Amino acid sequence: MGAAVRGLSIGLLCSERSTQRMAAPAATDQAWEAVIGLETHVQLGTNSKIFTAASTAFGDDPNTHIDPVVCGLPGTLPVLNQKVLEYAVKAAMALNLNIAEHSKFDRKQYFYPDLPKNYQISQYDEPIAEEGWIEVEVAEKGKDTYLKTIGIERLHMEEDAGKLVHAGSDRLAGSTHSLVDYNRAGVALAEIVSKPDLRTGREAAEYASEIRRIMRYLGVSDGNMQEGSLRCDVNISVRRGPEAPFGTKVEIKNMNSFSAIQKACEYEIQRQIKAYETGEPIVQETRLWDESKQLTKSMRSKEGASDYRYFPDPDLGPIEVSADQRESWRAQLPELPAAKRHRYAETLGLSQYDARVLTDEKAMADYFEAVVAAGADAKLASNWITGDIAAYVNGNRLRFSELPFRPEQLAEMVQLIDGGKISGKIAKEILPELLEKGGSPRAIVDERGLGMISDPAAITTIVEELLAAHPDEVEAFRGGKTKLQGFFVGQLMKKTGGKADPKLANQILSQKLKGA
Repeated sequence: MGAAVRGLSIGLLCSERSTQRMAAPAATDQAWEAVIGLETHVQLGTNSKIFTAASTAFGDDPNTHIDPVVCGLPGTLPVLNQKVLEYAVKAAMALNLNIAEHSKFDRKQYFYPDLPKNYQISQYDEPIAEEGWIEVEVAEKGKDTYLKTIGIERLHMEEDAGKLVHAGSDRLAGSTHSLVDYNRAGVALAEIVSKPDLRTGREAAEYASEIRRIMRYLGVSDGNMQEGSLRCDVNISVRRGPEAPFGTKVEIKNMNSFSAIQKACEYEIQRQIKAYETGEPIVQETRLWDESKQLTKSMRSKEGASDYRYFPDPDLGPIEVSADQRESWRAQLPELPAAKRHRYAETLGLSQYDARVLTDEKAMADYFEAVVAAGADAKLASNWITGDIAAYVNGNRLRFSELPFRPEQLAEMVQLIDGGKISGKIAKEILPELLEKGGSPRAIVDERGLGMISDPAAITTIVEELLAAHPDEVEAFRGGKTKLQGFFVGQLMKKTGGKADPKLANQILSQKLKGA
């Protein structure tokens, strides 16, 4: 009972602090500042649940993945899925958290229809990992991109609850009854709690996106928000300037996209500022983001730690992670997105934007690196991958690993362009076939005679023919309308089927137009 008493004491202290923060921030000349923290729930991608062998398959008929342990029937005992522990530790390492040598599970007690046992097994005062950080690249249209380090307070393991299905209407409002699907109950989650280091809705969205990106790189979660594999709750308050005490904290739920996170934060910031400036009270509560109306609305009062009556779970022993086990798992971590972004910019000379796009998905980054390893220029490879090839992959709902156009084949095409053998125009013409079927770009170019015309004498002959066919345009050019050179370039490329060496063609054309 000692831990329970301790939990109660902590909860009461938190409640006292919350009460003290209820007052409006003192009026100063300082601008309003938002203080934002995120609680991110990541579904760990195990085949079975956290404490039982029941399946975690998504989309099956309701209540088909339950068993006596999930339902908490008398006489059942939970057993920790060791894969869950491995994934949680790897996730914590990737977030630069300190792994606890000793941690435990606790019972978080609340009564709600989606919780079959009337308590949730979670971690309270001794989580698996604490005190970490990640680097987030914040990019917003029309503004300078910047890097920001976001502190992470903790990562802990817990089980998911079931899902309420509201029937009789497409929305909660207007539904006549609710049904409960316990297929999600007992699914393994890692809850990642950030420090209140975020200041804008954009920063919050970028932070959540980076968390998902890291989890996907690790292979511990698919991070699919539409399926509930990644869910974010936002805690937000406003204050007058960075030195002012925190304002009253409000929690926001029901955001199913990164854009929704940003919009919900931006709306709530303005709502709280307006309330303080007009003398309206801000209460500590949980609010719901209404996507259709683009606003937050009150859902319920916010519970404190004391309401949950935490105490150590008597059915689960302590968790011990040895130093050898930690190092073994650390050695399995891949290069993470932030490290890749830095390497691409510093070593390969790519722009921040290109590095960001290429590293968004690990499969794209792997494809790019294979192309460069096969001898392609990094910048040219990046342009093709982030442009035409990414559009094809996304449009056909493919993965880069499924693309018939293999990395070494793209490298061959890039080398043909870089070596002056074909033009970019010719490459674009043969690309659709290569994307669909794969094959050797060099073989296609040789077979169809698509190689670039780089013989000065041949290009000179064609240029002279063009000038003779367009005397009026030549006269106008020499009269000062120099933009007409673009017209002649177009005519030249049309006449050669885009095969003339652009640099050489422009050089010869410029000389002849000037009468040289």
